[in-house]
Amino acid sequence: MGTPPFLLDPPYEEIRAAVREFAQRELAPRAAAYDESGEFPWENVRKLAEHGYLGMMIPEAYGGGGMDTLAHAICLEEVARACAATAVVMDVHNSLVGELINRWASEDMKARWLPVLARGDRLGAFCLTEPDAGSDAAALKTTAVRDGDHYVLNGRKTFISNGGVAEIYVVFAVTDPAAGSRGISAFLVEKGTPGLSFGKPFKKMGIRASSTTDVILEQVRVPASHLIGREGQGYKIALATLDNGRVGIGAQAVGIAQAALDRAVAYASQRRQFGRPIGSFQGIQFKLADMATQIEAARLLVYRAAVLYDESVRTGRRASKEIAMAKLFASEVAMQVTTEAVQIHGGYGYLQDFEVERLMRDAKITQIYEGTSEVQRMVIARALLAEAGQAVEAAV
Repeated sequence: MGTPPFLLDPPYEEIRAAVREFAQRELAPRAAAYDESGEFPWENVRKLAEHGYLGMMIPEAYGGGGMDTLAHAICLEEVARACAATAVVMDVHNSLVGELINRWASEDMKARWLPVLARGDRLGAFCLTEPDAGSDAAALKTTAVRDGDHYVLNGRKTFISNGGVAEIYVVFAVTDPAAGSRGISAFLVEKGTPGLSFGKPFKKMGIRASSTTDVILEQVRVPASHLIGREGQGYKIALATLDNGRVGIGAQAVGIAQAALDRAVAYASQRRQFGRPIGSFQGIQFKLADMATQIEAARLLVYRAAVLYDESVRTGRRASKEIAMAKLFASEVAMQVTTEAVQIHGGYGYLQDFEVERLMRDAKITQIYEGTSEVQRMVIARALLAEAGQAVEAAV
């Protein structure tokens, strides 16, 4: 399939139509109940697996769909439009685990693990963040010490999406403390490995049905063959993988915002005050117009970022600035649009019976995980300054 940034080829629109129908039929009806109970959405995950959405970017040779990042972003957008918590489960599994293993792991590891991930037989989780290493991802304290044909891992990860429910964990640990970020390596750790345990699921403001826990490693022995890439390559792997993950979170944010707009338009058309629908008042119309315009701009930024990510894999030229722009803008739009949707609903928008309340809570996390909005601004500004420096050097 081609990858035009502004006008999608028919195959992409076919993908969108198929996943929208699936998500609205299978996922949307359960979203409010999952949010209320906080129960992990196993039924939704099973449905995603049945339809191939848990392996869509994994190459066909390993049982996946062989699709590109743009197709994945479109699917994530529609899944998030129906259930944001299910969307983050899907994104972590696909973007942060499946894509990472496919891009960086040995052929033996790919042959063993990618078919399992593609079928959805096992969920994946990405373990980078620690209590003292959040935005400062290089400040890891988790260690991995070589012991014969194994590594012994010790440390604690936190805010791990799919924690406790996943069975495949990509864990980043320090193998050479003297080397700084160049001393970080990545490992695959299976659930059930002695010494691997999990904290209680966190009680969250939004995306309540997604499982978020601490991951605790105490003398966890991992075969040396479970090293992903080379020793010392982990930080590079993490940053490259986060680029893909940020595209996914941008798509999730667009889906949440679109769901809020859908409900605001419907409510403005039905709710009557002063003898007519509130949508006939210019004040409401201007809100809806701004919301729709912001969403469309965010959507195009995310689609462009998806295309550029795949281009970066082919060429080796990272597109972190453009991806950060997409994630930043889409998450900010999601928060703005859901807040306006609550305002349009008035008092009803503050009630759990009206879905915009849940969407507003779900939107907030998109400004935080996969790098906060402040971190995205740092990435963008540093890239701009580096480009300016290169231009000066070229002119001298």
